[in-house]
Amino acid sequence: MSAMEHFSFDNPADVFVGGGRQRSRLPIVYKRFATGAEAVRFAVELQGADKLTFTVIEADEGRFDAADIRSLYESPGYPLPRRQAS
Repeated sequence: MSAMEHFSFDNPADVFVGGGRQRSRLPIVYKRFATGAEAVRFAVELQGADKLTFTVIEADEGRFDAADIRSLYESPGYPLPRRQAS
């Protein structure tokens, strides 16, 4: 099953960003978003691309890893305008 089958862009979502290779030294960042679409935007556009690997979104009783998040962002159903490539 794809991430789209278990994810609603309209429901609230939680984002967790780990510290990566230095995770024992860096705290996990937690953010709550009113919509899944905003959570996906944050994960892909607003934090550095290097952090996406260490990001998980929890929503709709599911966990979505970096590959799922990228898939959601690139899906035709993503409701927000995407950042223009530079």
